[in-house]
Amino acid sequence: MTRLGDLERAVMDVLWDTVPGTSDGVTVREVAEALDGRELAYTTVMTVLDRLAGKGMVRRQREGRAWRYQAAASREAHIAQLMLDALDLGGSRDAALVRFARSVTGTEAEVLRAALGAEAGAPSTERTGAEPLTDRVDAPRADRAGQPALADEATDR
Repeated sequence: MTRLGDLERAVMDVLWDTVPGTSDGVTVREVAEALDGRELAYTTVMTVLDRLAGKGMVRRQREGRAWRYQAAASREAHIAQLMLDALDLGGSRDAALVRFARSVTGTEAEVLRAALGAEAGAPSTERTGAEPLTDRVDAPRADRAGQPALADEATDR
């Protein structure tokens, strides 16, 4: 997965912050307006959205002469994929996971325990008192090119 540049990230934040199910996506103009304070040209925002669509980060749908854009995957799925990609950078995945596990807060550790328990089918929320997970991030699956794909990514690329 390609890391996002500063402007790409800002655009994706606008798309991710759009309430799912309440809209069929946002237009370039709506994204540009949401990026207040940046004073970006309409064509700049349009180019960024077009590039994000090319990277598979956003889906777009024609509406008249305009396009409507939506994030192809949730922010959480994107972050999870970045974490998995970081594990593939080399060295020992096990050592990196142990180091990561030792660096999280107690609350974050409880969330991890609950997720691992749910994955194993154990009633971990009863043991830990943690809230059940509602936004599950599955392990990556390989796409047709052998690259990991986002868990909630659209099937139409």
